[in-house]
Formats: sequence, structure tokens, C-alpha cells
Amino acid sequence: MNSEDIRIAIAQAREAWIARDAEALTALFAPDGEIILPGQQWQGQDKIRQEVTHFAQQYSDIKIEIQQIIVDGDRAVVEWYYEDTENATGHRNKADDVIVINFKEGQISRWREYFDTETPKLRTQ
Repeated sequence: MNSEDIRIAIAQAREAWIARDAEALTALFAPDGEIILPGQQWQGQDKIRQEVTHFAQQYSDIKIEIQQIIVDGDRAVVEWYYEDTENATGHRNKADDVIVINFKEGQISRWREYFDTETPKLRTQ
């Protein structure tokens, strides 16, 4: 993939998260692709679809601001600011997030997130 195609895929992933669209997000992943979050690993399209669908039922009002994207070959590092609302409690979650994304044959093969949930709170104080 070239740099522009990678940037387009990242923008599509951002839009899918905001829309809570499990199908659109899953379609960006290779059949054996994975998402790794702190304490979780979702391996394969079926698991990704299931977990994103579950997420979409529990959270709403997603906001994602891309701060920067660095592309090197078939890998990208994305820094974005993220917010969501937990439907059950109304609590607003905020995080600075760095994501390392590997691409293979035009699809995401690995999506690894590193959250900082402490520093974003300082922005609103």
C-alpha cells in the first residue's frame, strides 16, 4: 500500500469508530487481523465484528481528532484524541491514544492501541 492508501484506510477506520459501524470497521481488516487494546485481544474478523458491535451498544457520542499520522512502508502510527460516553452511566471517557497499525495486502493485519486516560483530564481542568 502506498502512503495515501494507508491514510485513507485510517480515515475510514476513524469514521467507522465514530459511527459505531462494526461492518465498516471489520471490512478494513484481513480475515486473521487483530485489534489489541490494553487487556484485550480481538483476533479475526468475526471477533472484531462481535466486539465492535458490543462496544456500539454500550457507548455513544464518539469524538476522534487525529493529531498526526506517520507512515513507514506498510506500517502507520496514529496519534488521536478520543472521547465517548458510557450509555449506562453517562460518564464521558477521554483518552490520548496512539495506535500502531500494520497493513498487509491492502488490509489491516494488526491494530495495537496505547491509551493515556490520565493526561486528557488535565485539558478540561
